[in-house]
Amino acid sequence: MPDLAPTLVDQLDTPSLLVDRDVLDRNIEAMGRQARERGVDLRPHFKTHKSVQIAQLQLQHGATGLTCATLGEARVLADAGVEDIFVAYPVWPGGPKKQLLRQLADQVTLSVGLDSTVSADALAGALGATPGSLRVLVEVDTGGHRTGVRPADAGALAVHAARLGLDVAGVFTHGGHSYGLGDAPQRAARDEVDGLAEAAAALRSNGVEPRVVSAGSTPTAMLSATGPVTEERPGTYVFGDRQQVAIGSCRDADVALTVASTVVSRAVPGQLVLDAGTKCLGRETQPWLEGYAEVVGWPSVRLERLNDHHGVATLHGAGDDAPGVGSVVQLVPNHVCPTVNLAQELVLTRAGEILDRWPVDARALV
Repeated sequence: MPDLAPTLVDQLDTPSLLVDRDVLDRNIEAMGRQARERGVDLRPHFKTHKSVQIAQLQLQHGATGLTCATLGEARVLADAGVEDIFVAYPVWPGGPKKQLLRQLADQVTLSVGLDSTVSADALAGALGATPGSLRVLVEVDTGGHRTGVRPADAGALAVHAARLGLDVAGVFTHGGHSYGLGDAPQRAARDEVDGLAEAAAALRSNGVEPRVVSAGSTPTAMLSATGPVTEERPGTYVFGDRQQVAIGSCRDADVALTVASTVVSRAVPGQLVLDAGTKCLGRETQPWLEGYAEVVGWPSVRLERLNDHHGVATLHGAGDDAPGVGSVVQLVPNHVCPTVNLAQELVLTRAGEILDRWPVDARALV
């Protein structure tokens, strides 16, 4: 984790997002190496960091392209020179997105997610006379129950999309049910592999050869890199966060991003208030996590309530065993992705010194 040396604190305008450059580099290198060792392509998810500089580091360490959540994110990457982009989302080409979809399909190798014939019709219509300029991947539900068709139904949808002239590249899934304690990641990874195998077979039986069989989540990234899977799409691994540590996807030492926050009040007995509220941390939690972030080095301080600009922490130890007003502490957010999306910049550090400040290039883009 970044070191809050006095020289560093003096240069911070809290709340600030600190990124330990050495830990960041180590996480990126390790995932690239593991993907190579398992013989799968690595297509990291941009939504975690939304940073062109970090995307370039991932490409330098073996990523074959980037994954996005929105066309706005894809536009930032395309303008930065990234040539192969997958929007792993059921894109609906309505309003301004229709023109942006066309522009991106002309500019880069663009793939988007698909899970209905209605969406297939809309995507082909948006491309007009050149539907083949857009690659689509059929999304399958392998247990997350969010989006995606049943694996057995993937073939029929692929045929429908192919008849419209769309380039059907394959199938993908997201093992979102991997976010749990115990063996949840292992079970989700098996579900991903089994569901994708069934979906790929369904495409083949309908005369469509899947060139890409893509799985994706940080907890399952290397657990599902087997069998029919050709590609992995982890995102959170670059920074780590509190829930990744809790479920065993990373160690405390792998957490590259923390939030520097100042104690602004101790007026109410039994609590302290930080300058990091929902405008900085978001409001995500889990039943198996206490509060909204870990207060590093202060186990008796629990961040249990958030308002817009107030993080209200309850003291569970002696009153003097807590940071005083004006103290700067580190927070490990429960979920790093929305935290980054709320920030304008990442402060890169090493050994208690600021190295650089990188913009969050795709902040809040839809």
